[in-house]
Amino acid sequence: MQLTLIGRSYCHLCDEMRVAVESALHLAGRPMADAILSHIDLDDFPALETRYGEWVPVLLLGTLDDGVEICHYHFDHAKWAALMSLPVGQVS
Repeated sequence: MQLTLIGRSYCHLCDEMRVAVESALHLAGRPMADAILSHIDLDDFPALETRYGEWVPVLLLGTLDDGVEICHYHFDHAKWAALMSLPVGQVS
C-alpha cells in the first residue's frame, strides 16, 4: 500500500497526522514494513502550493501523481476503516 502525506516541517497537525497514520497501520495489521508512507514537505515543492497549501496535512492513497485523498487537516478514522475493509488486492 502506498500512502503519501503532504505537509510542512513546522506543522503540528502534520505531525499528528503522521503519528495517527502509523498507529492506524499498526492496528490494522498492516505494519509499516508492508506499507510505504512517503512524506512530502510542501515548502520543497512551490508548484504544489496552489493545490495543497491551505489543506495540509493531506493524506493520499497512492502517490502524488495518482493518489486519491483520504483526508486532510485531521485523520479521518471512518474513511480509514472503510479503506482497510477492502480486500488487500484492492488496496494498492
